[in-house]
Amino acid sequence: MSEKLIEGEKKYRPNVAAVIVSSEYPFKCKIFIAQRSDIEDAWQFPQGGIDEGESPSEALLRELKEEIGTKKIEIIAEYPNWLSYDFPNKIAKKMYPYDGQKQKYFLVRLKKSAKLNIKTKHPEFTDYKFIDAQEVLKHITHFKKPVYKKVLEYFKKEGYL
Repeated sequence: MSEKLIEGEKKYRPNVAAVIVSSEYPFKCKIFIAQRSDIEDAWQFPQGGIDEGESPSEALLRELKEEIGTKKIEIIAEYPNWLSYDFPNKIAKKMYPYDGQKQKYFLVRLKKSAKLNIKTKHPEFTDYKFIDAQEVLKHITHFKKPVYKKVLEYFKKEGYL
């Protein structure tokens, strides 16, 4: 994976994101969201950059271990395309030279043996919860909603959610 993906004049950081369902899936469909530690009242799915030489699935496992303390998951499905979004100005300054992120989304199920721990070496989250799929967009920060909506609708249309 190259360090940056360029679309037009914009630079997008290659990234993975996980729509995590609890270990009770498919009997109960509860989705994991976490509250960011650096932006007040901003909830999101775990996500992170893809390092040089890493595949998206390798990055997914590494990021989950770094952000929620476990990589004990099973991949159920993958969104078929890369999706991108632009950072709001305030965040763009912090993420320079990137204008946004280009993401590969995975639907994953926690294994029963998974133990979540958001108090990791470099904590990105202060809290987490499992909620119904139809509740997710009510909690998500504004600039990510269009991408989350596409991803959740796709997994629902495919019969996963």
